[in-house]
Amino acid sequence: MSIDFESLKDKAVVFAQSGVTKAKELTDTGIAKARELADTGAAKAKELSEIGKLKVQNSTEQEAIRKAYSELGKLYYAERGSAPEAAYADLCQRITDALARISYNNERIADIKAAGHIGEEDTELDAEAEEPCCCQTEESCCCEAEEPVEPAAEDDKPQE
Repeated sequence: MSIDFESLKDKAVVFAQSGVTKAKELTDTGIAKARELADTGAAKAKELSEIGKLKVQNSTEQEAIRKAYSELGKLYYAERGSAPEAAYADLCQRITDALARISYNNERIADIKAAGHIGEEDTELDAEAEEPCCCQTEESCCCEAEEPVEPAAEDDKPQE
């Protein structure tokens, strides 16, 4: 039996060339797919980043609204707390009662300190023992309003 090496060589060259062509096609397709996936991933990452930024902005705006509501309530209480409209009467009364309790507690703290000869340096809660201020900022304190809010009457103080 005789083997035709020339024919085998030609077939091997054709097979190798077709393999190289297929490999090149697969490589080109793979590179295109990889680029497409990378572009899609980058677009998604951009979208997620934008969503994150918007959520942070929303959170900042919600905090600004919360602060504005708080300032609005403080301003209303400072201006109208002694004669609130009916819808606000219960809330204003709760604030007035709480301020009266704070004032009473501060008086008791002062009495206890005086009776026990306790100095300012002996207590850790002295910062909270000062007169109550319902404001959180120093910019506009409702406690400095023209008409100070009167604490509840002596009868409204908690029983010991």
